[in-house]
Amino acid sequence: MSVSISIPELLQTPVKRKSLWREWNRLPRFLRLVLLVMFMMAGFSVVYLYLILSSELPSVNNNRGFTQKHFEQNINPTEKKELLAEVQQIEPPHNKSKEVGKDLLKQLSIRNEMKHFEIEEAGPTNQYQEAVVEAFKHAWKGYREHAWGHDHLKPVSKSFHDWFGVGLTLIDALDTMFIMGLKEEFQEAREWVASKLDFNINKDVNFFETTIRVLGGLLSTYHLSQDKLFLEKAVDIADHLMPCFRTRSGVPYSDVNLKTGFAHAPLWGSDSSVSEVSTVQLEFRDLSRITGNPKYEEAAFHVSKYLHTLPKKDGLVPMFINADKGQFRTHSTITLGARADTYYEYLLKQWIQTGRNISWLKEDYMEAIEGVMKNLVRKSQPKQLVFVGELLSGRNYSPKMDHLVCFLSGTLILGFHYGMPVSHERLAKQLMETCYKMYASTATFLSPEIAYFSMNNGGGSDIIIKSNDAHNLLRPETVESLWYMYYFTRNETYRKWGWNIFQAFERYTKVKTGGYTTIGDVRNPLFVRPRDLMESFFLGETLKYFYLLFSDKQEFLPLDKVVFNTESAPSAHLQQ
Repeated sequence: MSVSISIPELLQTPVKRKSLWREWNRLPRFLRLVLLVMFMMAGFSVVYLYLILSSELPSVNNNRGFTQKHFEQNINPTEKKELLAEVQQIEPPHNKSKEVGKDLLKQLSIRNEMKHFEIEEAGPTNQYQEAVVEAFKHAWKGYREHAWGHDHLKPVSKSFHDWFGVGLTLIDALDTMFIMGLKEEFQEAREWVASKLDFNINKDVNFFETTIRVLGGLLSTYHLSQDKLFLEKAVDIADHLMPCFRTRSGVPYSDVNLKTGFAHAPLWGSDSSVSEVSTVQLEFRDLSRITGNPKYEEAAFHVSKYLHTLPKKDGLVPMFINADKGQFRTHSTITLGARADTYYEYLLKQWIQTGRNISWLKEDYMEAIEGVMKNLVRKSQPKQLVFVGELLSGRNYSPKMDHLVCFLSGTLILGFHYGMPVSHERLAKQLMETCYKMYASTATFLSPEIAYFSMNNGGGSDIIIKSNDAHNLLRPETVESLWYMYYFTRNETYRKWGWNIFQAFERYTKVKTGGYTTIGDVRNPLFVRPRDLMESFFLGETLKYFYLLFSDKQEFLPLDKVVFNTESAPSAHLQQ
């Protein structure tokens, strides 16, 4: 049976209104609790998103986020005026990233004050260099066959590992191949850069690592080859990294998404590593000097000038700094190892790069080295090895030294060459011997990642290796310093030490099918525990420094005209 209702009748029918509050009270108590929590979380999310987006935008009105309190307490009037003058808008990366470099290069010219350097015909000149070139070819064979275009080779499993997804090993190795005269390998890698390298990817990358490996590698290859392709790519990646500087203090965030330009603190905490924010200036300045566009140098050098104003302990800096607040983390460890090391390296190298005209860079460097000698340098027992320890929480001394600290000998002897005190040369030589002993004291003749030094008079070994620290990552720092020491002293001992270390790498880290692997235990030659990874810096730094160390032409890359970044990428510097 059907029922028909006319429209007038329907309109006249009273509608029973329901109370929302009554309906809410009729719901089960548990369901009401769940809904309340969901509403609250949604509200908090909206507020949080608003605050994040607000903090990402630079503000001229608040002087890049510096608080008035900070200015009054930490910065004198002259420095305040200089910092305020640096306020600038940083453009996000262009969506059409492939066109960025080409469009910009049409508008820019090479600036005269930053000269390119020219090198003689590359290629090995003796059996030691030939051995290093063969090692490079062996490593490249594994990478080319199993990890082409990816970040790192996993030589044991014949696969690859991607960290950023931008071909780190290939870019890191470009200038090494050019220096070694490997023309075919270089040309093939160039073709990949031209056709495959794309930075417009939805990937978070580390600002510091991308700067020193990718930007630095592209710039050095441009200097060596004069091929504009590498400069175009350098401009492209730099523009994708620039949003990291969009913080309230101007101190960069540690990570950035290459596609969206969203920069942020690391996932593991709220602070950036001091070494990371203070070790991008050589690269960004080099790019500005080449292109004539000052925005890169201004953003990066602002960080150095800002760090210069912060209070330190005898010139020594803690490991961490908050990018938004612009303050060091209180009670943070003071070390010349991981997360602080290259701050000191770039003080000196920036001073050299800028023609030794910025006096406070030299003064900060000298104060820091004096602070190292006063607070961190000790001698082990019983053999009196000189080492550089740490101040845990900024106060308590620990006789722990990372292999990373071995960069210091090279930096010290470079500074001595440019007029630093003789005490710097003495420490460079003493520390160089200690770093070599970190290799020579193990059964594999390979250094651990971290060593502890005995300070007791009870006898035993000076160098203590703990199980968690016994791995070797194919790092370059000791070989780097051996080259600097040999370059400035011509003492053949340093080349002999280097050859001993090179042979140990060949014996214990070489994978027969191609590549070299990190190992887990330098103490056991019968079971080194391969870790199945070849970092990009093995080709970009370690083998390059071996090659330079064994060169018969030490003026091949003259250190009076060339400055190396912390990833061993050479570029020209201004000369007085």
